[in-house]
Amino acid sequence: MPTHQVTPPLDSLVLYKTKPARVIALGEKIEIELEGGQTKRVRPKDIELLHPGPLRRLSELVPLAGELNAAWELLEGGETTLRELAELAFDDYTPVSAWAVWQQVAEGLAFVGTPDAIQVRSREVVEREQAERAAKEAAERDWREFLARLAAARPAPEDVPRLGEVERLALGQSEHSRILEALGHPQTPESAHRALIQVGHWPERHNPHPLRCGAPMADIALPVPELNEETRLDLTHLPAYAIDDEGNQDPDDALTLDGDRLWVHVADVGALVQPDSELEREARARGSNLYLPEGVVNMLPGLVTERLGLGLQEVSPALSFAMRCSADGEIQDIEIHRTWVRVTRLSYEFVEQRLNEQPFVALRAFTDRFRTRRFAQGASRLALPEVSVRVEDGRVSIRPLPRLMSRELVTDAMLMAGEAAARFCLEHEIPIPFAVQPPPDSTEESTDLASMYARRRGFKPTRLVLEPDRHASLGLEHYTRATSPLRRYSDLLVHQQLRAWLDGAPPLDRASVLERIGEAEQSAIAVRRGERLSNQHWKLVYLKENPGWKGQGVVVALEERRAVILVPELALETRLRVRDAVTLNQPLKIAVNEVDLADLSASFRLLG
Repeated sequence: MPTHQVTPPLDSLVLYKTKPARVIALGEKIEIELEGGQTKRVRPKDIELLHPGPLRRLSELVPLAGELNAAWELLEGGETTLRELAELAFDDYTPVSAWAVWQQVAEGLAFVGTPDAIQVRSREVVEREQAERAAKEAAERDWREFLARLAAARPAPEDVPRLGEVERLALGQSEHSRILEALGHPQTPESAHRALIQVGHWPERHNPHPLRCGAPMADIALPVPELNEETRLDLTHLPAYAIDDEGNQDPDDALTLDGDRLWVHVADVGALVQPDSELEREARARGSNLYLPEGVVNMLPGLVTERLGLGLQEVSPALSFAMRCSADGEIQDIEIHRTWVRVTRLSYEFVEQRLNEQPFVALRAFTDRFRTRRFAQGASRLALPEVSVRVEDGRVSIRPLPRLMSRELVTDAMLMAGEAAARFCLEHEIPIPFAVQPPPDSTEESTDLASMYARRRGFKPTRLVLEPDRHASLGLEHYTRATSPLRRYSDLLVHQQLRAWLDGAPPLDRASVLERIGEAEQSAIAVRRGERLSNQHWKLVYLKENPGWKGQGVVVALEERRAVILVPELALETRLRVRDAVTLNQPLKIAVNEVDLADLSASFRLLG
């Protein structure tokens, strides 16, 4: 804008908001004509005089060839006016030449300023500006081409680093993506997930949930020390059985019946993983193994399992819990020893077929007494459907887990060891994390699917605390987790405390135990959430790849105009709008309707 205001004459050429205009009337306000014939009344300060005229029509402002480049070279580094520059470049100062010059000034490359004071830039400045503009234009062209490739769902290899921006949002590691905004998607992890599938960067099956939850996705690459020489009780003469799922890769517990005593042997992980070692700190940071349908991400290096997994070597080191069980199911005569054991590995299915044979008859009688006591003390009898979800050779398989008595036998033996460890630590004042759970609001026993569903929702999560208290769903007054140190940090911590006591060394104090529990549990929460969402993801992948799926659901809860449906064969919960009245536990024939993997949801429809 000029430093002083001059009233432009009629038919003069003026500048209005970067556009040419012709003055057609004067007064308190000035009336101007714009391109296209539109007229407007403006204040004098809103326009700038480029040429006094006369200009009869704006259409007279046609492109004009001249010697602007020669004028720039002549005036480089100096200052001029619009009139002088027009006369130098076009040998005349007319509305047409004035407009041609001003367009060059407005471009802001060789000339900048106002009509009365135009700076002529130096060659160095012009060349630098030209390079910057060329780079900007190339970047904008590259951006347009990139978006075009995404719109066509054909990203190029060089687009992979750039799409990392969208991946970070999809994984919950950032909150905004310029790319996602340009594609017209909301700034949410779910939208980023959907966009990455749509543009062809992620395959539809891609599972982002463990990373989004913050769970580790790579095994540990740390050295594993050799096993130290230490005194161990030799129990290799007693048969020991590690009973687990077929194909289990980390056997960390086994059973031995020794007359009227039960031995629960547990992999002696504390023998290799010392407190505050690199291995211990990494295990603490992870909290537990991550079990995904695609595979397992271990809390500890594979070499630890290879050396300590029960039955993986001819003779295995163990931390063994010995106990007797009274006729009323009370655990007595608890002993804990470092041992050598010789273990035979068996599957649940194998043992299920031999429960009427020894030693399984005697083992079952032993654990049944304990089980009877637990139920008498209010243990939950929930039997909700469970499935195993696996991705093998690219195929998603969902296999219902049958209710096996062999699995119950092992579960109860592990709970006995957990109660024994808790009581032993209480008696000897060894600080450990106790697993506690308050009772649900309702104490009514669950007998059908709907009541079991409601009772499970009434239970609060298990917590790890320093003060012992009741674990309601297990029906135990004192309990700690002690039988899975290869897979769960809290069990390893219990082992380290017990080993310190056995060695006559001071165990960690309460504050240190509490600190370790807190750190590990934060990680374990992320792992458990990653596992749960991953199982849901692959169940939905299965349904999407089987669009003709039909099956049976059971009504387990009623909401306003909707029914909560449990699909037993998938262990999948969904909600369904129902027109007619339905009742709890009513079976319904349903078919899959639509699956949204990014939103982690599926809709179903009723079949007639």
